[in-house]
Amino acid sequence: MSAPSSLLRVHSDDRERELLQRTAAHDRRAFEELYTVYHRRLTRFLMRLAPRYELAEEVINDTFWIVWQKAGDFRGASRVSTWIMGIAYRCALKVLRGERSLAHAELSSVPQALTDEPTRAEEEHEWLMQGLRQLPFEQRMTLELAYFLGHSCEEIGAIMNCPATTVKTRMFHAREKLRHLLPELGI
Repeated sequence: MSAPSSLLRVHSDDRERELLQRTAAHDRRAFEELYTVYHRRLTRFLMRLAPRYELAEEVINDTFWIVWQKAGDFRGASRVSTWIMGIAYRCALKVLRGERSLAHAELSSVPQALTDEPTRAEEEHEWLMQGLRQLPFEQRMTLELAYFLGHSCEEIGAIMNCPATTVKTRMFHAREKLRHLLPELGI
């Protein structure tokens, strides 16, 4: 029998808090483990923001440089994942502003199917991605953090440095825009 996801999340956060505390004491092994735990998650998140893998890797490196330097500043007011994702989000904004305007940032492309005929699910996924690309950056990121990465409104607010009510408003407007956009795209 498997443990409920909330129990796993608590256990995971406890372990990550321990790793962060050890990182604050400059324990390189703890830092390496924390990096390993987050690298894949951050890559998935950042590839939705950054047009190229190299930019995502640059942001991950910047993020973990800050984690290494500021681990002792973590107050514990949020989950470790929220704190690290917030750092990554702000680093990504900085890199993307330097790369080009956020209004033109693209989502990474969906890999092409190996067959000539895409499945209905693949078509719908591509239409959804097209719809998301047309949303304002803040609205798109709010939906991505909620639906693709599973963060709560409060966590998204901490990551994006805004109140949860702003997150909820962005989600409402994004869903309304998608509701009108998707039929135009073929859904």
